[in-house]
Amino acid sequence: MELSPMEVIFLFLGGLGIFLYGLKQMGDGLQAAAGDRLREVLNRMTSNPIKGILAGIIVTILIQSSTGTTVITIGLVSAGFMTLRQSIGVIMGANIGTTVTAFIIGLKIGDYALPILALGAFMIFFMNRSPKFNNIGRVLFGFGALFYGLDLMGQGVKPLADLSSFADLMLSMSNNSFLGLAVGTLLTVIVQSSSATIAILQGFYSNDLLDLSAALPILLGDNLGTTITAVLAALVGSIAAKRAAAVHVIFNVIGAVIFMIIMPFFVQLITYLRELLELNPEMTIAFAHGFFNVSNTLIQLPFIAVLAWIVTRIVPGKDFSEDYKPNHLDPLLLRQSPGLALQGAQKEVINLGNLTLSILDDTKKFSETNNPKLYKQIKEKINVVDTLQDSLRSYIIDASKYDISPEDAERQSTLLEVSRIFYKVSGQIDEFADLYNRKHRENIDLSEPAQEGLEDLFDHVYKSFKKSIDSLDIYSPQDLEEVIRLSQKSYKIENKLRKQHVKRLNKGICSTDGGLLYVDLISTLERIGYNARNISETNLSDEVEDLAEDFTIYE
Repeated sequence: MELSPMEVIFLFLGGLGIFLYGLKQMGDGLQAAAGDRLREVLNRMTSNPIKGILAGIIVTILIQSSTGTTVITIGLVSAGFMTLRQSIGVIMGANIGTTVTAFIIGLKIGDYALPILALGAFMIFFMNRSPKFNNIGRVLFGFGALFYGLDLMGQGVKPLADLSSFADLMLSMSNNSFLGLAVGTLLTVIVQSSSATIAILQGFYSNDLLDLSAALPILLGDNLGTTITAVLAALVGSIAAKRAAAVHVIFNVIGAVIFMIIMPFFVQLITYLRELLELNPEMTIAFAHGFFNVSNTLIQLPFIAVLAWIVTRIVPGKDFSEDYKPNHLDPLLLRQSPGLALQGAQKEVINLGNLTLSILDDTKKFSETNNPKLYKQIKEKINVVDTLQDSLRSYIIDASKYDISPEDAERQSTLLEVSRIFYKVSGQIDEFADLYNRKHRENIDLSEPAQEGLEDLFDHVYKSFKKSIDSLDIYSPQDLEEVIRLSQKSYKIENKLRKQHVKRLNKGICSTDGGLLYVDLISTLERIGYNARNISETNLSDEVEDLAEDFTIYE
């Protein structure tokens, strides 16, 4: 039966929609069955490039999306859980992992698509009390929908063989590899799934709508187009995230350039493999896809450091996750000598304190200049604080697994508490920056006396917080009394500012919006000042504790 042009379009688009939905359901089911451990796999299996590649392959197979893996990786890099070099291995692995979908399609089990789909639907609706069976049902439903969508797309593209204009386009792509590359790139940018465009390519090739010399450049373009989602995800991310996205683009571009140069050899090699292994058309494209990504990874694997160097030049700026990454959290030392390991942990706690202090300094500058770059820098550093504190907490708690002395147990408790306070202060500084951002955004004015009092309080809080970091030594406490005195002075200043503020309100000097903002600002600074003293009080001597006994500890 001859199909009308409208029926051809509907069959193709409907089949593509079912394919994409099936792919998502299968990936979601696999991801749910694997549990919420994908980020942990990426976070922990990246100590070297080989492990990173394996992690990228595993996660991509589970979620059925190299783009998804890359976006997760960019998120981890942005949050500081992963360095740029670690992310490169994962991105390489994701490109290999995405080839699995093409191999699944090459199995040609489309005749069983509807029974598999029906079985999956049955498990979803009638076995939904068991999460395990429900997830398996989603995988089966997605698997069946994937093949059913492919079958519909195949039915839709068959009539194209009779169109002379389409045949001319395919002939042009056979003679001009760059045209095929552009078509593959554009199609993937539109569909937002390289797995889908590879599936379309497999359908075209299996229906003899294009030959291998036209199909392979399109395949390379599919790999280029898939980078666009990662780029979009990184636009609002940190500098490290932008660099990770740039690595993804450069990695695929270099691979495409190499294989475009050797395209005649690539065509001959895949033709030889097809004849040697007696591959069907779908599996031929799957092998070509796999060969490209594996070869590209092997070629560029020794140059990970070079790739990292290139992207740091392309995307200049400071990567704070690198600047403040922990260098003294050695798991081997923790097993062999927990006491020495805790001394290393103290250095990292001080590192965390200095990072938090630098955010406070940035916030002061932002309050004066309203520089949006500074505000973004504050947010990036807050992310690094989260990551560093998480690493510190895990490392210090792990010391309990080993035989430690009572003194070291007390030091362990102190380090945990201090790191927690630094984390708390970073959140309060974030609040302070947000308040000033609102002040700038809404053009809220503070009276001159209010602004001067706020600056005075900030200076005392800053000195107190800096002193608490400088005097932080659980092995040799010193200068702690000075922190208490500064804290007491900050308290008196804050109390005085509140009274002065009430007087200004009564006289109508301060606006309502400015008055409310002012109270929030000094309250936030007050809490930061209290926490500066709390840091020191975790390691006070009895004599020094007497200085603070009349003050309540706030957070």
